[in-house]
Amino acid sequence: MKILVLNCGSSSIKYQLLEMGNEEDLLAKGLLDRIGIKDSELSHQPKGKDKFKLVQDVPDHTCGIDLILQALTDPNHGVLTDIHEIKACGHRVAHGGEYFSKSTLITEQGKIDIEKCCELAPLHNPANLKGILAMEKLLPGVPQVGVFDTSFHQTMPAHSFMYAIPYAYYDKYKVRRYGFHGTSHKYVAEKACDMLNKKMSDINIITCHLGNGASVTAIQKGKSVDSSMGFTPVEGLIMGTRAGDLDLGVLLFLMDKEGLDCQKANNLINKQSGMLGVSGVSMDMRDLHAAADSGNEKARLALDMYAYRVKKYIGAYAAAMGGVDLILFTGGIGENDFMVREWSCEGLEYMGVEFDKEANNGVKGKDLVISKPTSKVTVMTVSTNEELVIATDTKNIVAELK
Repeated sequence: MKILVLNCGSSSIKYQLLEMGNEEDLLAKGLLDRIGIKDSELSHQPKGKDKFKLVQDVPDHTCGIDLILQALTDPNHGVLTDIHEIKACGHRVAHGGEYFSKSTLITEQGKIDIEKCCELAPLHNPANLKGILAMEKLLPGVPQVGVFDTSFHQTMPAHSFMYAIPYAYYDKYKVRRYGFHGTSHKYVAEKACDMLNKKMSDINIITCHLGNGASVTAIQKGKSVDSSMGFTPVEGLIMGTRAGDLDLGVLLFLMDKEGLDCQKANNLINKQSGMLGVSGVSMDMRDLHAAADSGNEKARLALDMYAYRVKKYIGAYAAAMGGVDLILFTGGIGENDFMVREWSCEGLEYMGVEFDKEANNGVKGKDLVISKPTSKVTVMTVSTNEELVIATDTKNIVAELK
């Protein structure tokens, strides 16, 4: 079964085409960027062929997906002879609210419920919904499945997901912690357990998804019981441009002193803060390491703050679960920045972590144990593959329709 996986952003579409049989086969992948902006760019990588790039104006997501379908069927750089070889489409949807506790076949009601969550994730859900509507127009009748960043975290107990504000706001607006990156957290936990020949239901796991957006999740006996991102993806860890945990009084103080309205305050905590805001250099960890090595004290401070926050959440979640058996690092930073992994685990010996600096040093993009054999807590770096999870869930759900 050929499945198209779409991850639609406000001005971009990431995609993969996979053949899902007994084993999965990645047929093509790519990125369409700058949708709605002059000189949109398509970067398309078909299996066994040279990468293809195209620059042209793409006004909206429907035109963008149509361009992707053309690339997939092009006689020179395509991998399909006909778009109807695509038997299903899986979508990454950022926010499912309390409507979706698992991946779901997209129905008319499903689209309505996804739209209801747009105010909870205004940067993500509207774009995700555009992708669904575009595919519906371009390939009518092809089943579509939504895979939600929040669904894995629907097992969190109320004492974990509720905020200490008047309960009426939960009743009225569903203000609560939702957690994100659920697809990644679940995937790497299952993958690591398979590698170690362990059952998720038997152990406690802390997963650290570290990228431009970053979150830590506590998985107790196979279920998410807490996660660092909250009502929105701005809470928790320090991120590329997001502030993470912040005293709300600071935001109110700055809004008053700087004359910030809600939109400007939102830009401050989402786009101007984090590693970029502290360092004044970049949100890219590679740039920050280079700057710190050259003596930039603010860049070094940003790196120290980043690792400290990761370590603090690891310790908190170990306490919340009554201990931890497995700590995992994934995401672009978690998989490739071996210094951040080392700094995040320094001082955790009291928990039973014996970090193996030699095993960790220089490791990028590998699935590897980076703790010593004598360590009571196993530490690993594990590569994530959210697109494969989306394709697998899509395949399983569509198979039930027959």
